[in-house]
Amino acid sequence: MSFQQSETIRYFQFETIRARHAIFTRHGGLSPDPWSSLNVGGTVGDESTRVRANRNLSLHALNCDPNSVFDVWQVHSADVVYANRPRPDGEPPKQADIILTDNPNLTLYMRFADCVPIMVHDSRKGIIGVAHAGWLGTLRDVATATVQAMQKQYGSNPADIIAGIGPSIGPDHYEIGADVILQVRQKFGNESEQVLHSHSNDHTHFDLWRANQLLLERAGVGAIEIAQVCTACNINDWFSHRAEKGRTGRFGALITLQ
Repeated sequence: MSFQQSETIRYFQFETIRARHAIFTRHGGLSPDPWSSLNVGGTVGDESTRVRANRNLSLHALNCDPNSVFDVWQVHSADVVYANRPRPDGEPPKQADIILTDNPNLTLYMRFADCVPIMVHDSRKGIIGVAHAGWLGTLRDVATATVQAMQKQYGSNPADIIAGIGPSIGPDHYEIGADVILQVRQKFGNESEQVLHSHSNDHTHFDLWRANQLLLERAGVGAIEIAQVCTACNINDWFSHRAEKGRTGRFGALITLQ
């Protein structure tokens, strides 16, 4: 993992993903508190003009055309959209949490504030994708759905796919209740102890990083890089819905074949 800087915009990149990509910190934007400052979330109370300007700042930092963007309305699903053209202004975004493309003229864009950004790249077939996995998306197996969609739509061999698990809430901060614990045990079976961590006073935390790594490994992905950056531990750099009690913004993530 490494951090890069373009003027005022600071962003994270994976070492292993060769497609142009970035997961942006909260620095370098125009928004005031509580969204300071590079907020790209349009549903958190910030003014839409600032949100659009912030998104454009992030795109320009990677030399991506704002007119090349395809994004979705993220709903904690495992639904896939195969993007073949930018989403025009005024066209409602589709509801989905996985975007894939083989079009080098597109920039795929998503927004996060604790949930796991998963980026994928198959350089052999020329395929990229980005996915959104909170606890519900993880249990709905966004990771496997992403890999299977790449196989079905583009003929990818999972062994050729490189995946990155980006900055998101870490196991030290992600306490879950009994209902979610039960679902995790049902999903992961004998591997549950790898993703559930018990703490004092009967508190149990969910390791989203390890959980998505296991799912990607099960799907046959050839290489997986984990940022191991906790958004809740580092609210100076990242928006964290949980650590900031919902009064916060969303950071952007993009990937492109350009």
